[in-house]
Amino acid sequence: MKIVIPGGTGQVGTILNRALTAAGHDVVVLTRRPARDREVRWDGETLGPWAEEIDGADIVINLAGRSVNCRYTAANLRAMMDSRVRSARVVGEAIAAAVRPPRVWLQMSTATVYSHRFDAPNDEATGVLGGTEVDVPGYWAYSVEIAKAWERAQERAETPYTRKVAMRAAMVMSPDRGGVFDVLLRLARLGLGGPVAGGAQYVSWIHDRDFVRAVEFVADRDDLAGPVNFAAPVPVPQRTFMRVLRTAWGVPVGLPATRWMAELGAFALRSDTELLLKSRRVVPGRLLEAGFAFDYAQWPEAADDLVRRVRGPRNR
Repeated sequence: MKIVIPGGTGQVGTILNRALTAAGHDVVVLTRRPARDREVRWDGETLGPWAEEIDGADIVINLAGRSVNCRYTAANLRAMMDSRVRSARVVGEAIAAAVRPPRVWLQMSTATVYSHRFDAPNDEATGVLGGTEVDVPGYWAYSVEIAKAWERAQERAETPYTRKVAMRAAMVMSPDRGGVFDVLLRLARLGLGGPVAGGAQYVSWIHDRDFVRAVEFVADRDDLAGPVNFAAPVPVPQRTFMRVLRTAWGVPVGLPATRWMAELGAFALRSDTELLLKSRRVVPGRLLEAGFAFDYAQWPEAADDLVRRVRGPRNR
């Protein structure tokens, strides 16, 4: 099959490109800075020659959007909003204009769309959308609005011959350099992987190989459309998540961090504490109902596999 991945040069795009190419598919990546074979230039905002790649493609997987791994300044939040909405809108325009439109459009979204909560998990049917929580920083609501606007841009696209899926993805864990697992493992190895602000906030995650399998599963299922949670079925509190990771690597101690210490660390890493402090308790209701079986449903098994791959030949 021909698969087009707008914004496919980041961590998730690299994971998908590698796996789908290895499976024999023709993968085309749309990027602002093409540097390799099968990479095509686009600006993420306006129609151009790149749209010819979508005409006749089987699947489009749009991952485009400014990275959330940054300080949540007003300018960066606006850039996150604009890059996501504009890229989704123009992908929809390209699909609408195609003589042979793709049969499915998988649009990246995020588990951040759900509320900060501890009491119950969020699935697609019973989950609570965020933005109205109390006792959380006000700008967290804007992150939720970004996610909602991202999904609305796909919903409003006039693509009657193309099935649309919004992938509400949790953190994708892979051994690749620079990814979220790499950062968390580095903290654990330095003895800094303890509970943050008590560590009761939930971490939703998905193993990279399950993420690829879930993408393939959803792409093949004509009965799945709309929001789908891409997350392992067992989210865990942050203190448990990091303890399991330390055990997998063999680090006996992880120093705890208060909220203000997390603020300092996030500032030093040019990131934001929302990524550490928001409780993302998300479960894959629709995937499980459709019969998807996770190879790595539990975090201990996933962490052990990821650590083995880091210690051995990279990404074997």
